[in-house]
Amino acid sequence: MTLKIERILDGEYIALRLSGRLCSEHLAELKSLIADSSPAVVLDLDEITQVDVDAINFLRKRQAEGIELRHCSPYICEWMDREQDREG
Repeated sequence: MTLKIERILDGEYIALRLSGRLCSEHLAELKSLIADSSPAVVLDLDEITQVDVDAINFLRKRQAEGIELRHCSPYICEWMDREQDREG
């Protein structure tokens, strides 16, 4: 399955709604879209079905930069926490 990215203007911010599988091959494009949507952007992860470790680390970095992760599934949140713990 591929990644679908839908850009939605929602009031004062832009939501990037992601659907499908988020993996390393999609991160450069997503990073570019985030840069083009700055400063007010959120990532809606409600329809993400699968991620890889590169995507987890990417999401952690975006969250640390202040980007909101909406509808993040528990397994993604837990994996992000484990990666954070691993790095110390």
